Amino acid sequence: MTAPVFVVESLEGVGPGSVVEVEGPEGRHAVSVKRLQAGEDVVLTDGRGRGAAGVVLSASGKDRLVVEAVDLPVEAEPSPRITVVQALPKGDRGELAVETMTETGVDAIVPWQAARCITQWKGERGLKALAKWRATAREAGKQSRRLRFPEVADAATTKQVAALLAKADFAAVLHEDRDYGSEPLATAELPAEGEIVLVVGPEGGIAPQELELFEESGAKAYRLGRSVLRTSTAGTAATALLLGRTGRWS
Repeated sequence: MTAPVFVVESLEGVGPGSVVEVEGPEGRHAVSVKRLQAGEDVVLTDGRGRGAAGVVLSASGKDRLVVEAVDLPVEAEPSPRITVVQALPKGDRGELAVETMTETGVDAIVPWQAARCITQWKGERGLKALAKWRATAREAGKQSRRLRFPEVADAATTKQVAALLAKADFAAVLHEDRDYGSEPLATAELPAEGEIVLVVGPEGGIAPQELELFEESGAKAYRLGRSVLRTSTAGTAATALLLGRTGRWS
């Protein structure tokens, strides 16, 4: 079994032989929940690509873990980078989408307030929902043993999504309706590097005016297969397909 991952604020100045203390919520999880003991292997990360693989020197109190760094693994910047624009699903399906996309390997997630979204992120409720998405990405990053966690951006408007698509090296909108000329994503010509941006619509589908704007921004409609996936699972399936086809899973 691979060593568990815990997040620290910074690994600046840490080298082989350095002693790092983990306290607060992460230390509590390591000591009181995971019940780690001296001699066990752990990995510390800043979530931005840097890691410190080490050995537990001591676990004391309820939330203090002391680790000696042995190795300093680095997770390089991904190429091509995959960003999923995720329309806001109902209930807790948003956290499910973030969790599974993070575990699969997505690099960035952009919440999108689409025209047909039932869920509305407004005021304090919106800030709390965004915080949940970011916390979910962090925990899923730890679970999947990542050193570089996906960025969860602020909620975007349709115009902001269009601007993001216009700058991408490959821009795709998942759409199951063949009347819109959607092609199989499995046969699309993908870039070897740069930025891939994928749009996942809401349960009610992407509105025609949104599709038109995205097409004007350079995006094309693509479909995954014969079945129609939920908005909370489509991004994960598409990310897996792209990771395989771009060679990032090889």
